[in-house]
Amino acid sequence: MIKKTYPEELLPAILARVVEHGFVIFSSGFFNLNIIGVRNPNGRTNEFDDEIYIVHKELDDDENIIWAEYQAKCTTDPGLYWLKNGRSSGTAALCHPQQCRSAYKIDFHRGKYKALCQRLKPVQVWRDANKDNIVDYGGRKYTVNSGINIHRASQNFTRETVDRYSAGCTVIQNPDDFDIFMRLCYKQQDHGMGYRFTYTILLGD
Repeated sequence: MIKKTYPEELLPAILARVVEHGFVIFSSGFFNLNIIGVRNPNGRTNEFDDEIYIVHKELDDDENIIWAEYQAKCTTDPGLYWLKNGRSSGTAALCHPQQCRSAYKIDFHRGKYKALCQRLKPVQVWRDANKDNIVDYGGRKYTVNSGINIHRASQNFTRETVDRYSAGCTVIQNPDDFDIFMRLCYKQQDHGMGYRFTYTILLGD
């Protein structure tokens, strides 16, 4: 992951974009995570060409309060396999812009490993049912009560294509980046900032 730091008085640009959409940001306490997915408006199907940001406050080495911003490659779209072979009602694509307030918790993704899982509140998705190789946004919005998670692709290497890894989830491309992401999620809990996580998804410029 790429990490940048900013003085406390300088709001990171990605958080300013969240505010511009009328969504909340979390600025109290340390490791109170702002998790933001940014969908590439010129994205290509089946590629990890979106970005995920994790932004929070912490102390630097001189004990000054700073903003820490992590950035990694991900996909916010379903992979090609599910676009062509998903349910008849259509494969899910998380609607943007949307803030999924307190919808996530640390839990087992498909019973296999700990990830950030949508278990606590519903989110809205579009459904792409035409079985082609293009992700369709827009139209009717559907409510999904669980399963639109944030997890990794391969455990062992950085994949180049999404394929079966996403049926609507946000999937982090690099397993090392995902490990950092999960450590930050645990730090939120350890610092008394709660077990509920909010995920905001925006469309990039």
